[in-house]
Amino acid sequence: MNKGEIIIYETKDGETSIDVRMEEETVWLTLNQMCNLFDRDKSVVSRHIRNIYNEGELELNSTVAKNATVQKEGNREVLREIEYYNLDVIISVGYRVKSQRGTQFRIWANSVLKRYLTQGFAIKENATQIQLQNLSSMLEILSKSIENESISIDETQNLLRIIKDFSYGLDTLDKYDNQVLEVEKTTESEDEFRINYENASQVIQDLKKKFNASQLFGNEKDSSFKSSVNTIYQTFDGKELYPSIEEKAAMFLYLVVKNHSFSDGNKRIAAFLFLWFLEKNRILYKKNGQKLIENNTLVALTLLIAESKSEEKDMMQKVVVNLINKNN
Repeated sequence: MNKGEIIIYETKDGETSIDVRMEEETVWLTLNQMCNLFDRDKSVVSRHIRNIYNEGELELNSTVAKNATVQKEGNREVLREIEYYNLDVIISVGYRVKSQRGTQFRIWANSVLKRYLTQGFAIKENATQIQLQNLSSMLEILSKSIENESISIDETQNLLRIIKDFSYGLDTLDKYDNQVLEVEKTTESEDEFRINYENASQVIQDLKKKFNASQLFGNEKDSSFKSSVNTIYQTFDGKELYPSIEEKAAMFLYLVVKNHSFSDGNKRIAAFLFLWFLEKNRILYKKNGQKLIENNTLVALTLLIAESKSEEKDMMQKVVVNLINKNN
C-alpha cells in the first residue's frame, strides 16, 4: 500500500482526531483508529470485522491493505506491518456498532470522496499530467522497440493495451470536464434478463437474511421502488428510453439511490441490485474474468450519486455507463 494522502478527521465533539489515509479512491483506517472512531473496545470491533468476512459480506483481499509503519513500543521504535481497512469495512462496522460517530464519519467520507470524484474521477490535475507524460514515454518506447525489433508480438500487445487504458481514461476525463460525455459502445437488450418488482423484491429479502439486517432494511416506505423498476423499461413512440443494458443498469442505480424508497439500506440495496442486474445479463465480468467495476469504484459512484443534484442526473447516468461499457 502506498502512503497516499493524509486527511485529518475530527469528531464533532472534538474529543477525537484521526489521520485518515486517502488511497485508491477510498479512505483507510487501522483497527485502533476504528476503535477510537466508534468509541468501542478492540475486541468488539475485531469481532465485527471477523463476522463481516465470515458472512461473506466483503472480500478480504480487496478491502484490506498492509503498510509498514514505525511505532513506539516501550523505549523502542519497531517497524511493523499494520493492516488498513477501506471505507467498505468502516461503513459495515459502523452499521453493526450503531455508533453515532460512525454516521458522522460516513457523512464526512461521502463529502471527501465526492470532492475527489468531481475533480476528475478522483484524479488530480498533476496526476493527469503524469499520465500524459507516461503515455508519451510509452509511445516513444513502443515506436523505438518496434523499429529495432527488440520486443515480441506479445510484449507489443501488452504495451498497446496499457496505452489504450491510458487513452480511454484521459478521453473520458476530458469529456466529463467539458460536459460532452455521451453514451457509446453499449450492449443491446436482445434476450436480456428483465428485472421486475417481484424478482427484485425477492433479492432484497435474500440480502436481508444473508446479512441478518434489521427489520427496517428493505422496508418500503412508498411505491417509489416499483416505479424505479418500471422506469427503466419506459418507451416513447415505440422506442425504449434506455435501450441498452448499461443504460438500464445506470438509471436503475441512480433511481434506487435517489428515491430513498426504503427505511434503511438504500445505497447498499441499490449497489447490490446494480451488480445483480449486470451479472444476470452476463456483462459483470470481462472475458479475462476481471470484474467490470471494482467495489471501491461502485461505493464511490453510489456516494457521488447520493450527493448529486437533480439537474446532474443525465451526466451521472453517462458517467456510470462509460465505466461499464465495452470500451472499459
